[in-house]
Amino acid sequence: MAALLSAFTPIWTLTAIGYAVGRSGLLGDRAEAVLGRFVFHVAMPAALFTMVSGARPASFANPSMVAFAAGTALVCGLGFLAAGRLFGRGTADRAIGGMASGYVNSANLGIPVAVQVLGDASFVAQIILFQVLLVSPVILTLLDAGTGVGTGPGSRRRVAVRRMLTMPVRNPIIMASLLGLAVSALGLRLPHALAHSFDLLGAAAVPTALITLGLSLNARPSADGSAEAVPDVAPGAEAADPVPGAGAGRTGRAEVVVTVALKTLLQPLIAFVVGGPLLGLPEHQLLAVVVCSALPTAQNVFVYAQQYGRDTGMARDAVVASTVVSMATLSLAAWALGTTGS
Repeated sequence: MAALLSAFTPIWTLTAIGYAVGRSGLLGDRAEAVLGRFVFHVAMPAALFTMVSGARPASFANPSMVAFAAGTALVCGLGFLAAGRLFGRGTADRAIGGMASGYVNSANLGIPVAVQVLGDASFVAQIILFQVLLVSPVILTLLDAGTGVGTGPGSRRRVAVRRMLTMPVRNPIIMASLLGLAVSALGLRLPHALAHSFDLLGAAAVPTALITLGLSLNARPSADGSAEAVPDVAPGAEAADPVPGAGAGRTGRAEVVVTVALKTLLQPLIAFVVGGPLLGLPEHQLLAVVVCSALPTAQNVFVYAQQYGRDTGMARDAVVASTVVSMATLSLAAWALGTTGS
């Protein structure tokens, strides 16, 4: 338990600092929006480029990743469906619901937890690649489609196709990942000074995202008592999702409970069933799959919701609540399957 507390401490500390800064008004009224743009358009792309360019994407083609991917795909799909059928969300907000249900905090929390519980973080590196190269593009495509506009059915279809084809150029997250993949595939290496510059810039992504998350906890309540969504929209996301019920500021406790239950309970359970009875993974690999699947929702969900002008309240609450609940589920997984790390 002490190891888990140590891994969670930076998350709570930086979020609390962001909350305190927001309460004080030190950075002004636009701090959350400006820092969110910095993370989405500058720091996070630098971090992803550095990460992907120095890795081998083929490394995640193994049975352990199959088990993890199965849990991620099923839970993201269920979260997407639940957001629409149970809570009346439109396409873009359903994409956020699906991401909040199955996109794990693999970087700033997954790495220390893996080191403490598993003894190394090699599997976490594979998960990071899987989420960056496969999961994020799907989520961002849905977000882009859900926030597009058109004057008629035919025009809407043409706009949707054009936006989907041009999204890698317009979206800094996908562009950085693709550039990193190209550098890795070609076996290129950046000059040390340039690579170090990207390292420094990318290192700002996680702490700034957590500070921004803390700032969001000071959001003004809307008429129904829930937090107002940030109105800032990513380039190319010109209009809100036209589907009824997709409006911002409609976060309810039930939606957060369902999302957190999918993330912290169902996702590791599916990973256990697929990795254990179905694939027969060795004990250490099964432990790695289940522990990593039990990680909480990544703060990337909040950043994406913010930059696409969606309801940041649900994303924010899912990140915070799943981080609290996952301390118990991670401890249970480590106890039930047996820790093998130091």
